[in-house]
Amino acid sequence: VQLVESGGGLVRPGGSLRLSCAASGFTFSSYTMRWYRQAPGKERELVAGISGTAGRTIYADSMKGRFTISRDNAKNTVYLQMNNLKFEDTAVYYCARVSVNPDYWGQGTQVTVSS
Repeated sequence: VQLVESGGGLVRPGGSLRLSCAASGFTFSSYTMRWYRQAPGKERELVAGISGTAGRTIYADSMKGRFTISRDNAKNTVYLQMNNLKFEDTAVYYCARVSVNPDYWGQGTQVTVSS
């Protein structure tokens, strides 16, 4: 199993980024996928999740309306579109495969919101 995130970077407040997580080594469409983030000095927190085939989504309250999770099962990729970014969104963002609980993680991609 391999999960590789990309798309992070430096963005100004109010800007947007689209993160991608390319998955391999398992039947991607059979698994729920989630995005988590970890800011310096804080615990890792759930950002959003999406189920395998039905595509049902969940979001942390602070991300609702600003972030959108999606997936392309043909490309084995899950995305996180982040709009109206705020200083407090600065963190390392991780994607995870979920089997009841997260069992595989990517290496993370840094998102820095700064003016």
